[in-house]
Amino acid sequence: MLSLTLQRIPAVTTSLFCKCSSKVLQRHCSRMLSKKTRVSEALASKETGSHVRIQGWVRSVRPQKDNLFLHVNDGSSLQPLQVVASSHLNTRDLTFGCAVDITGTLEKSPNKKQNVELKAQRIEVVGECNPVDFPFKIKERHSLEYTRQFPHLRCRTNAFSSLLRIRSEATAAIQSFFRESGFVQIHTPVLTSNDCEGAGELFQVQPAGDKKDSDDPNPHFFSVPAYLTVSGQLHLEVMAGAFSAVYTFGPTFRAENSQSRRHLAEFYMVEAEIAFTDSLDDLMKVMENLFKATTEHVLSHCAEDVELFHKYMAPGHRDQVDLMLKRKFDVISYTEAIEILKSSSQNFTFSTEWGCDLHTEHEKFLVKHCGNVPVFVINYPYELKPFYARDNQDQPKHTAAAVDLLVPGVGELCGGSLREERIEVLSQRLAQAGLKDTYEWYLQLREFGSVPHGGFGMGFERYLLCILGLHNIKDVIPFARFSHSCLL
Repeated sequence: MLSLTLQRIPAVTTSLFCKCSSKVLQRHCSRMLSKKTRVSEALASKETGSHVRIQGWVRSVRPQKDNLFLHVNDGSSLQPLQVVASSHLNTRDLTFGCAVDITGTLEKSPNKKQNVELKAQRIEVVGECNPVDFPFKIKERHSLEYTRQFPHLRCRTNAFSSLLRIRSEATAAIQSFFRESGFVQIHTPVLTSNDCEGAGELFQVQPAGDKKDSDDPNPHFFSVPAYLTVSGQLHLEVMAGAFSAVYTFGPTFRAENSQSRRHLAEFYMVEAEIAFTDSLDDLMKVMENLFKATTEHVLSHCAEDVELFHKYMAPGHRDQVDLMLKRKFDVISYTEAIEILKSSSQNFTFSTEWGCDLHTEHEKFLVKHCGNVPVFVINYPYELKPFYARDNQDQPKHTAAAVDLLVPGVGELCGGSLREERIEVLSQRLAQAGLKDTYEWYLQLREFGSVPHGGFGMGFERYLLCILGLHNIKDVIPFARFSHSCLL
C-alpha cells in the first residue's frame, strides 16, 4: 500500500514524507531517493556528496565510542568500501560476514588508500552471520587448501572472489578474441554418442530411476548409448564444412580416476576448428595469439586481483608471465624432444624412447630446457594420436601432423592437429580401429566439399593455473569435480 500511495503523490511533494516520524516511511524514502551503486563504482567515483545505496557483505567491523567503521564489499572489487556511521546505528546483529543494505552520502576519504568513503545514514542487516561459527575469520589469511573444504562459502574470501573475477574476464577475453578474428561460435552438445578421444574415459548417461523393460529390444533412452562429451571437436568439424573458422567454449568430462593436481572430471575447454588450412603453423599462430591476447586483457582489467595471487601465492610469477608475453613461443619436433630428454642427466620415471608418450615430467623439463617459455612440440608418432589426426606418411619415423603447446608450471595446455581429410586414408584408419561403422557419418563429411582443416583445444583451468602461478586445478574452478568428490 505504501508504494501505491507514493505513486499517487506528485514528485514535488514526495520529499515531505521524509519528514514523517514513521521509521518505515523514512526507510522507504531513503531507499527510493538513493541511487543503487556497486562498490567498484563507488570507489571509482569522483562525485562526492551524491546519495547512494550499497548492498553487500561486511568484511570488517570496528566500533568506537562515537563512530562505527565498516568495510563492505559486493564482489565487484577486491577493495572494500569503507563505511563510517554514527555509533547509534550499531546493532548486535551487525557482525563480520553479515549482509547489509546501506544508504548514505559519498564523502572524500581522509584515508590515502581510497578516494571516497560512505557516510551512512541508514544501515539495515539483511542477513545475519554468526562470526563464531563462520569458517572464515576476520583479518585472517586462509590457505587455498583450507578454503577448498568449503565450496559453498569460499567465494566469500578475497582470494576466491578475485579468482572468479579473473575467470569472468578471461572468458570475456576469449570470446572477444575469436569474434574479432572472424570465428563463429558453435554450441556443441553436452550429450553425445561419440568418444572423440578414443580413450574410453566416458561418463555414460542414463535416466535416473528408469525401470528397464525386459521386453524392450532397445533399452537406451536415445536408442544408442549416450555419454557426457569429452570434446566438441567432431561437432566443430561438421561446422567447418560450412564456416571457415568456428569455436566452442563449454564443459567437458573425463572419467579419469585421478586425484592429481592437474586433472578434473569436469572442466572447461576452448576448442577451435579452421577450414582451408594444411599447415600446423596456422594452428600454432592462433594458439599463441589466443594465449597472449587473453593474458594481456586479464592483466589490464584485473590488475589488483592478479597481483593478489602473484604477491601472496606465487611470488615472482609476474616476471614469468611477462616473459611469456614478450617471447615468441619456440617450436621443436617430437623427435627433437626425445633427443633432448635422452641427453639430459635427469632420471625420469617414464621412458624417453622414441614412440613413448610425453608425461608431465617430460613436458616440464622441455619447457625449462627451452628457456622457461611456452614451446610447441609437433609431429608426434602416428600411433599415439587419435584416428582423425592427419598422417604425415613419412618414413622411417611414421608421424602425425599433431601439436601440443607446453607451458611453464603446467605442462600441456593445448593439443591439436591437422585432420585427416583424405577419405581413403581415414577409412583405412577407422577400419583398423574397428570404428568404421560408428563413424560412417564422419567419413561422409569427406565426400561432400571436404577441405584440408585442423583445430585444437585449450584447457581453461590449466590456462588459469599458468598465468596465476597456482599448483592445484581445484583452486581455479567454482565447484571442483573429481573422483570420489562431487560436493553440492
